[in-house]
Amino acid sequence: MAPSLNDMLAELPPERQTGVEARYQELKQGVEGLRELRQIAGQAQLEVAEALNIKQPSVSKIGKQADMYLSTLRSYVEAVGGKLELVVKLPHHPALHMEHLGDALTEEAQPAFKPRVRRRAAS
Repeated sequence: MAPSLNDMLAELPPERQTGVEARYQELKQGVEGLRELRQIAGQAQLEVAEALNIKQPSVSKIGKQADMYLSTLRSYVEAVGGKLELVVKLPHHPALHMEHLGDALTEEAQPAFKPRVRRRAAS
């Protein structure tokens, strides 16, 4: 019979056991989705819907999306009492904290470019 995980961990030196436990706790803090985030915050879908000024089914729909705007994610996180932080990790550079991504644009902070609109030639 193969040894259990606990048996294998018990055979490691104490400093290695401490490192394994620290990494386990770090991974345990990961959140896989908005539903889990909402549950950790102890909020019902209806509470989040009221905070976002939307209907409850829309909260469910947001929670199932695989891709969304940062502004939607930021609003959702703030509705459950959190703060969204975006960290970019590049090789050979310290972590970069991106701020204001997903914030609504004000008149002072308009995009530096305007997308081109192709117009059809009149026939």
